Amino acid sequence: MDPDSAEEAMAEFRERHLGGWGILQLTAGTGLAVYAMWVGLIMPGFRRVPLKLQVPYLPASRTQVRNVMALLRGRSGSLADLGSGDGRIVLEAYRQGFRPAVGYELNPWLVRLSYFHAWRAGHYGKVSYLRKDLWKVSLANCKNITVFLAPSVLPLLQQKLLAELPDDALVVAGRFPFPDWRACRVEGEGVDRAWAYNMQAQREQQSPKEPASPQHAS
Repeated sequence: MDPDSAEEAMAEFRERHLGGWGILQLTAGTGLAVYAMWVGLIMPGFRRVPLKLQVPYLPASRTQVRNVMALLRGRSGSLADLGSGDGRIVLEAYRQGFRPAVGYELNPWLVRLSYFHAWRAGHYGKVSYLRKDLWKVSLANCKNITVFLAPSVLPLLQQKLLAELPDDALVVAGRFPFPDWRACRVEGEGVDRAWAYNMQAQREQQSPKEPASPQHAS
């Protein structure tokens, strides 16, 4: 993987025009963040996640969703979106046959927005959006994982995924790649790029090689 890919994605992301719908959702997300900060000051119980593990909401573009789903083509079973935002990845995964399709999102307003999108699409009750801290959710039975998270949390997420996911799981990261993993496939360009990671390959990459047994002369 190109070591400059994360920096390139960040640069292109900063320069990209979001368009009217993107600006509207970004504005809504900013309002949600301001509200969350205000609630956090008067309700200490709301601040359950350390600051370094918090991830700002930014909606995925249609191209980003398409690239993520392209990397999941040919797979089936369950899918979990970590930090599911407005729920569009989960909704598209359900449309393409993943069962169950679940999103984990701590922001209650985004969970409500996700269910609204599911209702509007005619899939209400068929997908799940759970208000849970992704760092406390067990992923032991997950076969397909999608993430659109900030680079600052990806190193810690690597550790969680390695500890919990089965060998046949596939992880797809959108917008930013995992810093220490080698992708098995890449889809798209620039800020729309997505990376797929096979968990068995990541474990083999991290496992120290066993020294060769010495050969004794007869």
